[in-house]
Amino acid sequence: MTRIVSGSAGGRTLKVPPTGTRPTSDRVREAMFSRLEHLRAVDGAHVLDLYAGSGALGLEAASRGALAVTLVDSARPAVDVCRANAATLGLRGVVAVADRAERFVRRPVDPPWDLVFLDPPYELADDDVAEVLDALVAAAALAPSAVVVVERAARSPEPRWPAGLERGERRAYGDTVVWFADATHAAGSPPQPAP
Repeated sequence: MTRIVSGSAGGRTLKVPPTGTRPTSDRVREAMFSRLEHLRAVDGAHVLDLYAGSGALGLEAASRGALAVTLVDSARPAVDVCRANAATLGLRGVVAVADRAERFVRRPVDPPWDLVFLDPPYELADDDVAEVLDALVAAAALAPSAVVVVERAARSPEPRWPAGLERGERRAYGDTVVWFADATHAAGSPPQPAP
């Protein structure tokens, strides 16, 4: 059973798409959000949840005070579940979009994202994850103090961080590894080339 860990919807359960998703465990989400709240990255944030599945990460952020949350998944059943979960929880400022992550991040966005989650299927190729990270930076879609969180299998290598994202902490939870990265350029300005 997947549930919202804390905030205004804390303890409420979430529907999960019948196939094709691997929801982040409550334990991992609790630890992840503890770190993000320490960084003051959630309250009032504009949040992007890519490969949203049930929407658990973005909805957790909304429950904890995020101002606006966009849930993106390429699978229509997942988007339908995201919309149903947001409606059931009564969380405002949440929208769900059916699109591929690598295409969605190339769209212009205003205001830029303060917090971005990438929780792709573990079998998604590392090059595909790198493509999404590159596009986020190239589109100048990140706020100056944005935090990007990438969740991968423990056996996966570290993501390739483009210029404009600086690796922060790595946290391991069983078979799951969570990488935190910080934006190193202001939205609307091009990232500086790597030295």
